[in-house]
Amino acid sequence: MWQEFTAQQHLPITNGKLSGQASVWNKPAFQEGFVTLLPDTGLIRAEGEEAAHFLHNQLSNDVEHLSSSEIRRAAYCTPKGRMLASFVYWKTDSAIILQLSRSIQTAVQKRLNMFVLRAKVKLSDVSDQCVSFALGGAQAAQVLTNWFPDLPAANAQISNESGTLIRFTDVMNVARYQWLCPADKAAAVWATLSLQLQPTNTADWNLSDIQAGIAHINQLTQEKFVPQMINFELVGGVNFRKGCYPGQEIVARSQYLGKLKRRMTLAQIPGVGLTDGMDVFNVNDGDETNAGENKQPCGVIVNAEQINESSTLALIEMTLADQESGAIRCGSIDGPLAQLLPLPYEITDITR
Repeated sequence: MWQEFTAQQHLPITNGKLSGQASVWNKPAFQEGFVTLLPDTGLIRAEGEEAAHFLHNQLSNDVEHLSSSEIRRAAYCTPKGRMLASFVYWKTDSAIILQLSRSIQTAVQKRLNMFVLRAKVKLSDVSDQCVSFALGGAQAAQVLTNWFPDLPAANAQISNESGTLIRFTDVMNVARYQWLCPADKAAAVWATLSLQLQPTNTADWNLSDIQAGIAHINQLTQEKFVPQMINFELVGGVNFRKGCYPGQEIVARSQYLGKLKRRMTLAQIPGVGLTDGMDVFNVNDGDETNAGENKQPCGVIVNAEQINESSTLALIEMTLADQESGAIRCGSIDGPLAQLLPLPYEITDITR
């Protein structure tokens, strides 16, 4: 029914993104009020009396002491500490919900199931049970009170018969919400939201996450990063005081043995066509023996989204030395030159 509705309403969804709408990024409508769809939302439901304990032993963050209102981020890593997925997760009355990129949901759920063994936990794909709306701006809160009389605080969630409403980190003083709406109610909800808020493309929501310095792992970037390489502990994704989980020894060693040498930064890049997982190159590293086609990449684009027809906003992982002294070209050694920008949080070596 929802797919039929989007077709009837001329809401084109391609590669997990809604397109064809007017962009609001850096425009008054972003401040005033916008709404879009997040079709690439994957949801895994973990239920059973040992669900929290099982996930606690698999993820980089505390699950056993998760309160009923908060949301948390976590990495799911290989034994070598490389991220297979980045999760947002929260608790319901009877389960724990894991949100991740739908492009990797099936593979990640299958891998998690390999380690269930005799644990009293059941993992199920509930992605199609909800439609994910993303909305924000000054008018969004008032509109949402029609369904959620009490709105969540930052990094918290509220659930009722209308679904689950999450408030994420504000960006440029704009409140941002994600609403996981039951699929059978989604058409009526979209009809109302799109009348009161400016419909926009999924890209604008992705740009806001990039601006916030929050990275997402997808099919193009699996196993490329230890969590600290993409500042994941700085946005609450790693708890260094919890027990073991796959890759924990590598993640802890990266944190405690000397200063971290690789980090993620924000960048604006002229041109389009840049994608997650592309290499970046320092063409001003002073190494004359490592020139031309033999030059090795110094980092990777973590997430990239087109701002307009001539510019891209991206999160790039590379060494701190390259960030400080390099001329960073993206995609190839002849690619566009990145303008590095400050992140909205401080880069520090912390332990939690």
